[in-house]
Amino acid sequence: MSGVNAGEDDFADESFYTRPPGVKDRVSSGGVVARVDPDRSGDILVALVGIRGMDGFVLPKGGVEGGETLEEAARREIEEEAGLSDLTLLAKLGVSSRLNYNRKRWITAHYFLFRTGQVEGRPTDPGYDYYLHWSPLDFLPRMVWPDQRRLIEDNRDRIVSVLNDAPSSEGRSAD
Repeated sequence: MSGVNAGEDDFADESFYTRPPGVKDRVSSGGVVARVDPDRSGDILVALVGIRGMDGFVLPKGGVEGGETLEEAARREIEEEAGLSDLTLLAKLGVSSRLNYNRKRWITAHYFLFRTGQVEGRPTDPGYDYYLHWSPLDFLPRMVWPDQRRLIEDNRDRIVSVLNDAPSSEGRSAD
């Protein structure tokens, strides 16, 4: 997802998507976690993460630790940042690359689509004051990273289709 244009609501500008020389690599993994809201005529909601004191939301994701698969890292990061653990893997959604927040690492982020029936989440990462925010798929709030907004928007129809076709049993892995 190179050449991502930042909207006026996004924190990161185009400079985050141009790799400077000498920046170290980091592989990360995370996901779009979605659920059907029975209280809103079946609207699809996506889990976004806020950090108290920061304006805008992010998708839960983070670095892959030694010995982890991309899926295992995505599940761990979603639980740490959003507090969601009852997840069913539905699909791989895409990969994007950019500088991290402090511009010291080049992140290659792998994203998966998960379904959950879980409504409440208690983030477990003690290093940040994260909170879970459910947003309607078609009305995303201000996002910190334009590539994450683009990932959701570009996969909108696929998210709806896969989510509506998936059985509601939680916790299993996709092939």
